[in-house]
Amino acid sequence: MKRLPFGSIRRGRATRLTWLDLHNLLGVATLMWATVVGFTGLVNELQTPLFGLWRITDVRQILKPYAKLPTPSQDHLASVQAAFDTAAKAAPGNEVTGLSFPGSSFGSPVHYVLWTRGSTPLRARLFTPVLVDARTGELTGAYPMPWYLRFLEISRPLHFGDYGGMPLRILWALLDVVVIGVLASGLVLWAGKRKLSTDTRLRALGYELDAAEGMPVFTEGAR
Repeated sequence: MKRLPFGSIRRGRATRLTWLDLHNLLGVATLMWATVVGFTGLVNELQTPLFGLWRITDVRQILKPYAKLPTPSQDHLASVQAAFDTAAKAAPGNEVTGLSFPGSSFGSPVHYVLWTRGSTPLRARLFTPVLVDARTGELTGAYPMPWYLRFLEISRPLHFGDYGGMPLRILWALLDVVVIGVLASGLVLWAGKRKLSTDTRLRALGYELDAAEGMPVFTEGAR
């Protein structure tokens, strides 16, 4: 493409040449987008091991001092509403999306675990768990996710294109179709080049492909 003005499609010549120009143009025009979507897709596939790493490192260290404490009875639990209010103050700008009671899986025997997330489209996937002592209602701490989980969560909207409403989703779908076209045209060009190379070698040896049978036929004068 470097010998042609950007966007040039050579028409009226060999069909293969037109395919080649379209393939190169669409490929270079969508290269950066395809790279971002491909890389963020790879990152998304790592969600299970990354969340598992977080549980056995940060989460385990946070909950370790409380692991052997008895779970308080329902009569001795602090107000759930007070826990919500405490979490809202501990993570300003976030909204509370979930609550785990003391003794639940991946939780603490003596804490409410309140999950908060950002209120903007990009920050809506960034969660910050807040621990509130269920016996006293006091804040134990807010624990933002480590950098690798924040990176994972930010990569999701970039991969799926779901942070800009329907217009962005339509654009993502159109770009998907374009990239599929690039892949398909690349396969067509590769198959054509392979066939052309095979024909050339056969003719050099004195053979031609029989149109009906698709088999090489020895021609007169071959060596």
